[in-house]
Amino acid sequence: MLCGATLIGGVIAAVHHGEVVAHRVGEPFGTLILAVAVTVIEASLILSMMFTDSGDRAVLPRDTIYAALMIICNGVVGVCILLGSLAHREQTFRIEGIGAGLGALIVMSALTLLLPIFAASGVHGSYGRAELGFVAATSATLWAAFVFAQTVRHRDYFLPVTGAAAPDEHATPPTVREAWTSLGWLLVSLVSVIGLAKMLSPTIESAVDASGAPKALLGIVIAIIILMPETWAAVRAARANRLQTSMNLAIGSAIACIGLTVPAVTVAAIAFDLPLIFGLEPRDAALLTVTFIVSAITLGTGRTYLMQGAVHLVIFAAYLFFALAA
Repeated sequence: MLCGATLIGGVIAAVHHGEVVAHRVGEPFGTLILAVAVTVIEASLILSMMFTDSGDRAVLPRDTIYAALMIICNGVVGVCILLGSLAHREQTFRIEGIGAGLGALIVMSALTLLLPIFAASGVHGSYGRAELGFVAATSATLWAAFVFAQTVRHRDYFLPVTGAAAPDEHATPPTVREAWTSLGWLLVSLVSVIGLAKMLSPTIESAVDASGAPKALLGIVIAIIILMPETWAAVRAARANRLQTSMNLAIGSAIACIGLTVPAVTVAAIAFDLPLIFGLEPRDAALLTVTFIVSAITLGTGRTYLMQGAVHLVIFAAYLFFALAA
């Protein structure tokens, strides 16, 4: 219990110090820092569990990535749109950046989670080494291209359409010294989380086994723990009428989830000859496909309102229901 509470505290501390650094460097660098920090924590948790003796370690990366995508694209996006619309009726964001990010996310997800279902080599749902290497390389490349567009070439595509007021918008930015101090604490928090994850992973697995819950619950638990602070940051931004920041966090985190985690687990699997299955089950593949179809509709206009949030939350509820009822 103490270890789990400390782990959550470490995650919250990491994101807090990430926000301090983000306030200093501004958008869209702030959301990028948070996305990378969260993904490093997620990859660390996955890798720590992959090296255990659990028989389900082959599907753990798949379940965690899939859970993160469903939580972000339906849970986080749905809550942000719903609460934002209740407070402000309609909200806007720039589709130039978010639309391109969603396109990259769809391609990365299809290569990682859908195409392995039809792979000719290996067991069902798995890639051969050459295919794994290709998917890892393309995922990292698309993530790098997205970051370059977000921070250098088309930075203005990820800035708010209007100067929406926010509680901390005009707050004095932290000093350079305070930013560097927070960066140092951010690194310390990440290292602490990695160590705590290694200690806690057997406990999480044992609890899932003892409860008789589906094995996919382990991936959901990991994703929820990691995404809680980021979800809170996105919801706060939406309620403050800064939906652009919420969408930057959501899409950026989802892209980083695949673009950084897949190469990390692929290198570990190849180097240590670990089993790795990425292909989703048919029901999950269908839900992911529906998610991206609805996301393309929701994020295709640059304007959101209550009904769109409700639709995403229904998909998220369906995901949780079928995952726990399996």
